[in-house]
Amino acid sequence: MEIVRHDDGTLTVPVEPERAHGDEEPAAAEAAPTTRTLHPGEGGYDEALADWDEQQHPDRGPAVSTADGRRQAMALVHEVATSPDHAVAPAVEALEDPEASGEALRHVLVGGVHSVEDFAGEVAEAEGGEPLPAHQATRIIGEVLGELDA
Repeated sequence: MEIVRHDDGTLTVPVEPERAHGDEEPAAAEAAPTTRTLHPGEGGYDEALADWDEQQHPDRGPAVSTADGRRQAMALVHEVATSPDHAVAPAVEALEDPEASGEALRHVLVGGVHSVEDFAGEVAEAEGGEPLPAHQATRIIGEVLGELDA
């Protein structure tokens, strides 16, 4: 089963079935859920979002972040976070190099939650304001990557 990203940013991910112990009834193991919905900020979300992104383009190599791509990505995340309507599409359309920005954001996701927290701090330092909570930064990154893949 593939990871599914929903419009609200949640991800439906497959769940590995637990191994049945000898004294458990087979029906109990079959009744266990086969998927789980993760919300931005929830444990495992960042990793699942990175896996979802990789699933969209399995032939793409590892994410590589350039200085220009990271700079544009920081400005983009700040713009989306501070705009009144949080409009992603116009912000993505205004990018000089959407591919480099997307790669920089993918690189952030691959690093996990600490990488997202560090990135949010860098955005605040470069663009002003307070650092975004990691779950909010991750949600924006997911929306941007979804827009770039559209």
